[in-house]
Amino acid sequence: MRIWDLPPEVLCRQHLLGEHRELHGLWNVLTLGKSGYREHPETKRWVGRLAALYNRHEALVAEMHRRGYRHNSPLDDSLVNGLTEQDILIDSLDEQFSLLTERPCPCPMIPWP
Repeated sequence: MRIWDLPPEVLCRQHLLGEHRELHGLWNVLTLGKSGYREHPETKRWVGRLAALYNRHEALVAEMHRRGYRHNSPLDDSLVNGLTEQDILIDSLDEQFSLLTERPCPCPMIPWP
């Protein structure tokens, strides 16, 4: 499970759609009390930050729309609370981009400042 902290524009199709799918799973763990991945470091860093997770989802959706993808799975905004920005990183932004460049996908073709 990974929710990237990079701008959605730098993600290839595989990572953009994959993160969107995983974000929904994480949302369900945090809002519905599901036990899957409850102890995962990625899950723990979003506790108390549902507003930030919601904002990340909206950024992913905006990028999906920009690329011409349809989106039919909105999050329940009545559950939004907590911090609006994620301030805990497991890997720095540069480390995250390096992780992407090591993968056999189009992400390495997208420039990173």
